[in-house]
Amino acid sequence: MIALRGHPGRLALAVATLLLLVVALLFDWNWFRAPLERYVSRKTERVFRIADLDVRLGLTPTIRMRDVYFGNADWGSEEAMAKIEVLEFSVSLRDLPDRILIPRVALTRPDLLMERSPDDRRNWTLADPSEDASPSRLRISTLSVDQGRLRYIDRKMPFEIDVQASTFDPHKEAEVRDANAPTVNDRYAARYAFKGRYRDAAFSGDALTGEVLSFQQSGVPFPIRGRLDAGATRLEVEGTVADAAKISGIDVQLKIQGETLANLYPFLRLPLPASPPYQLAGRLVLEGDRYAIDDLSGRIGSTDVTGSGVYVDREPRPLLTARLRSKLLDMADLGPLVGVQTQATGGKPAASQSATRNRPAAAQAQRRADPDHVLPSGTFEGSRLQQIDADVTLEAGRLKVPQALPLESLRAALKLDGGLLRIDPLDFGFAGGAIASRITLDARQPVLRTELHTTLRGVRIDRLMPRNEAVASAAGRLGAVIDLRGTGNSIAQAAAKADGRVTAAVSGGELSNLLDAVSGLNGGKVLQLLVGGDRRIPVNCGGLVVDIRGGRGRTSTFVVDTEQTQILGDGGFDLGRERFEFVVTPKPKRMGILSLRTPIRVYGSFKNPEFEVQKGPLVARAGGALALAAVAPLAALLPLIETGPGEATRCASLDRQVAPALDQAQRPSARPSRSRGSDTGRRRQ
Repeated sequence: MIALRGHPGRLALAVATLLLLVVALLFDWNWFRAPLERYVSRKTERVFRIADLDVRLGLTPTIRMRDVYFGNADWGSEEAMAKIEVLEFSVSLRDLPDRILIPRVALTRPDLLMERSPDDRRNWTLADPSEDASPSRLRISTLSVDQGRLRYIDRKMPFEIDVQASTFDPHKEAEVRDANAPTVNDRYAARYAFKGRYRDAAFSGDALTGEVLSFQQSGVPFPIRGRLDAGATRLEVEGTVADAAKISGIDVQLKIQGETLANLYPFLRLPLPASPPYQLAGRLVLEGDRYAIDDLSGRIGSTDVTGSGVYVDREPRPLLTARLRSKLLDMADLGPLVGVQTQATGGKPAASQSATRNRPAAAQAQRRADPDHVLPSGTFEGSRLQQIDADVTLEAGRLKVPQALPLESLRAALKLDGGLLRIDPLDFGFAGGAIASRITLDARQPVLRTELHTTLRGVRIDRLMPRNEAVASAAGRLGAVIDLRGTGNSIAQAAAKADGRVTAAVSGGELSNLLDAVSGLNGGKVLQLLVGGDRRIPVNCGGLVVDIRGGRGRTSTFVVDTEQTQILGDGGFDLGRERFEFVVTPKPKRMGILSLRTPIRVYGSFKNPEFEVQKGPLVARAGGALALAAVAPLAALLPLIETGPGEATRCASLDRQVAPALDQAQRPSARPSRSRGSDTGRRRQ
């Protein structure tokens, strides 16, 4: 006291400090409650009420409120935006007035409703919500919730979610990954159960997280483990996520499975097909607007899939990039890409993409499809192809194909840009050669336009023939060029209106001598070969040209020329009705006995082809033989003697007609160009 009396300044400071301490201890912050309520209500034009107010001072003061009520924007769906039993938060004074930074928010028994209007107004903006649609200055770094409900409704996206939150003691609750392996839980202290809708798809699920979540623009990850169910689709994740309000980072192990990939369209905006059931897993990482999935592996139907992918959320359309590989790809699993028949779709053409959002609707649409048609009738929806850009490659080492087709491998690259889809290349290993295609599908107008360019390169004829050497032995290479253009929203529709041309040619071919004899129905020669043995004879040349107009094709050239027989064909097909008819006429070049040479008619639908030997020439010859047999038995052989009217084909002229296809037939590497023998050279005119 003596020291204080000697120093008046020190005495005043001590008294002031004591008074401040008394005020701090005895001060009731509720004296500011009514002015605060009036200020916030006037500033936001909403009702704001609290039952109790307390403040802990400091550079980052902490405010605690009880029984908080905050009204909704006048355009909101409910009266209140927030009802909270206890609200505690801190404010960073350093960041004022540029922004309002809330480092921490703790909610006890909250009922929150956050909404965004179709014109991008947000009910959590602390300004006049009916006039100000500018970005909010409010930033919340972390959030913890004890026993509460949080709802978010975004009418612009559209998206809505309803979350029930609760906390638990992590030391008392073990983390159970399976029934036999409980472990100590040292990561999770909060549980969230949620349900909602994204676009037209409903979903539900639950998640475990740490007690405190990073909330907004912090970049701080928090642990998460959860699942999401959307119809038959299930998603499971485990890892870390940053910022719950607007996710800024993801690093999780992901597993997804479902009945069909088509059900992912509402979430990813990807025009995926009605695939068989699938299971996929990988590591998902989000950095900025870039979602990357690495170490992707799993199965689609019976097809194994590995690879990686990147999804970039950008304007005007998101971009998907994927690199996929398969050791053994089942073509039946790819069938729904174009609507073809597969075991997975019950042997019926696939339905439209919109119908495949659920399997019952797809099955009903498939039952209505014409079961007699083969060309895929599943429709592509141009609006879906306009929602996203894509750059996807797929490679398959081996193929499993229906009906023993000699397809061997697959390499494909797909690019989608603004509704213009290009598949280039679409290459199949086929019968020792290749089928190489380029496909363009323009979905920028209501009716899709399709262009197809396909080449058959060096296809081995022996790989196309039945495995019966005595009857159908053959060798050589086949080439073909197919150019088609059409309009329609399915392959069947486009084919029915297609224009174009098909050319095919044979290079270095050989046929069984027995097969050549059978094609002319020369019985005497067949008997001779069966006794004396078969041999191969060269195919001098062979070519086919079909012109297509309005879905109808007609042959302008159809010739196969061998040493002993000229085989001519004529006919056409209707892609709209899926029917065809060809007449193949063998013309032997040499005399023979017991010949019943007659045209062969091949006809019917694409699904049920038929053939028959034309009866007219056979009946005429058989009738003549019977009439002569009544006069002189030996004379009965006269109608069965072949005089050999067949002419040698002008192979040089034929080669010029089918030059593009002939070039493809000769393309296999290290194979010499076709060389005709001396007999062939003499036959060219």
